[in-house]
Amino acid sequence: MQTVILLGSARGNGYTASLCETLGYPVLNLNGYQIRPFDYRDNGTGDDFLALMETLLRYDRILFASPLYWYSMSGQMKLFFDRITDLLEHHKDMGRLLRGKQAGVLATGGAATPPDCFEEPFRLTFDYLGMHYQGMSYVDTSAGLDAASMAIAAAHFKAA
Repeated sequence: MQTVILLGSARGNGYTASLCETLGYPVLNLNGYQIRPFDYRDNGTGDDFLALMETLLRYDRILFASPLYWYSMSGQMKLFFDRITDLLEHHKDMGRLLRGKQAGVLATGGAATPPDCFEEPFRLTFDYLGMHYQGMSYVDTSAGLDAASMAIAAAHFKAA
């Protein structure tokens, strides 16, 4: 199965990026793309979003990686998720290509467990888009990030 990781973090070399590297899959860092906010009056062109989607659609499985920020996904990841609306309004053929893809979440945060509200937007979005959700792998980084924690988190998506 061809897998790619979409990293959405303010720090491209932080804990979440380190966790992504542990898996060994290609990583696309949202910080390297110019993505404008969703605009109901626009047709979703003029930035890197559609080109990024074309790249993501080449893969069978997309892992979405985000640190836990204020009980939710990072701003970079939220902006990306908001732009998925373009695929429902203006680029429906591209949006339909997400159906049947595998999806998962990689997350880090400074709490023993993430709040339920963190995972729910991912799960509900994947369900709405017809993607098969493989769950979330979360690492508590309140005491730093150790190799054992990363190995356990990575095993979830290596076995899938």
